[in-house]
Amino acid sequence: MKHTAKPASVDARPYRVVVVDDHAVVRRGVRALLELHPGIEITGEASNGIEALEIVRKRKPDLVVLDLTMPDMNGLELTRAIRAENDAVEMVVLTMHFSEEVAREALRSGAMAYVLKSDADKDLLTAVDHVRNKLPFFTGQLATSMAQNFVNSPGEDGATIPEGGSGGEVRLTAREIDVITLLAQGKSNKEAAGDLGVSARTVESHRNRIMRKMNFSSFSDLVRFAIRNKIIEP
Repeated sequence: MKHTAKPASVDARPYRVVVVDDHAVVRRGVRALLELHPGIEITGEASNGIEALEIVRKRKPDLVVLDLTMPDMNGLELTRAIRAENDAVEMVVLTMHFSEEVAREALRSGAMAYVLKSDADKDLLTAVDHVRNKLPFFTGQLATSMAQNFVNSPGEDGATIPEGGSGGEVRLTAREIDVITLLAQGKSNKEAAGDLGVSARTVESHRNRIMRKMNFSSFSDLVRFAIRNKIIEP
């Protein structure tokens, strides 16, 4: 009798997340919410920044979801410390503070998303999905206000901004600025295309051209660079 061997089941690698908050009840709630999402594995919890940094060093997660207000080392300090040591770990700030200034500082420090705790039930999983796909995410009304200020007085023809690789400058067209602004809001290529009245392929083409101009390997590099260099202004 001939037997046909069954192919081995190969599971996709889980997306490993560390949850950091000084309140145990918040950590439990975040963990329960994230574990509803297929493919996510909670690989650790921490109650302060120092503890979290040690967990990140040992377990090397893909993502850290962290609060800003914590003892010993606050969320901004933790974000900077993680980014200084490991550029591969992404971070989502989950906080009660609705502040554009604080959000910008968090993103300048290396976070990719900013979510209010009051919006966690509807926004946290979306933020994780965006960050997992190397897209930024801003909670609720912050998305609109931050996108409006993404480029400082670009004018009708575009804007000249520092280029990331060689220290020179590049010129972005008005349409390229539109694309950056929409993607910075956390919109997908398809969603941005709908807003601009073009195809998703056209948006992707603009995005790729921007990446080449700016000499970056990922859109998250572009967003971080723009924030660090105050292209986003209060």
